[in-house]
Amino acid sequence: MSSVRLRFLGSGDAFASGGRFQTCFHLDGGEEPLLIDCGATALIALKRERIDPASIGWVVLSHLHGDHFAGLPWLILDGQFAHRERPLVIGGPPGTAERVRHAFEALYPAAPDADRPFEVRVVELAERIRSDLGPAAVTPFEVRHGSGAPPYALRIEYGGKTIAYSGDTEWTDSLIEAARGSDLFVCECNEFDKHVPGHLDYRTLEAKRDQLDCRRLVITHMSENMLARLDQLDLEAAADGMVVEV
Repeated sequence: MSSVRLRFLGSGDAFASGGRFQTCFHLDGGEEPLLIDCGATALIALKRERIDPASIGWVVLSHLHGDHFAGLPWLILDGQFAHRERPLVIGGPPGTAERVRHAFEALYPAAPDADRPFEVRVVELAERIRSDLGPAAVTPFEVRHGSGAPPYALRIEYGGKTIAYSGDTEWTDSLIEAARGSDLFVCECNEFDKHVPGHLDYRTLEAKRDQLDCRRLVITHMSENMLARLDQLDLEAAADGMVVEV
């Protein structure tokens, strides 16, 4: 069995703390690649890593904040002008199709209805329902993060491995279920010891670590405050361009 690789195209928060790109992870090693989240900087990050955007046929979204989904209009436009032909399928929470369309229209009026040589299709993911999404099977677990639509942690079965991802959330026991038995759990950790509603802090995650049954845990989505304390952490921290072999 070939190894599965997760590349952190973007490991930053919404505010580009540390000069990092917004959330976007690239999974490969399975039947074909999959993007997990697609923040506004995703197209830049793909091209920096010399990954052809047209190779991405599948995107799964944790929630509908701009630093996690707003790269989709540029991914679609890039495909349009590069004469992409393969379909692009986006899996996300209820409301994804409408939110992407509104964002696209705000950025480039009339662009959502432009003729393009490939199909863009949105699949809504329902909580705790395992759904096939191209090369992966995805099970969402609702978490705690106000975003105008259900926010999800994601449990992704891909290439014979299980990758769990917290999305953005404060602590909730849904994370225990999402991470259970996973080969890799990617978990947001926005602050060090400051509680911010809708986000995790390092001290809370450290205290809850024994409840998370995963072979490897990597933290991401870190603020300037967190990045300034990387030398104080016992947990592994992501960086842009970092590749984790699962």
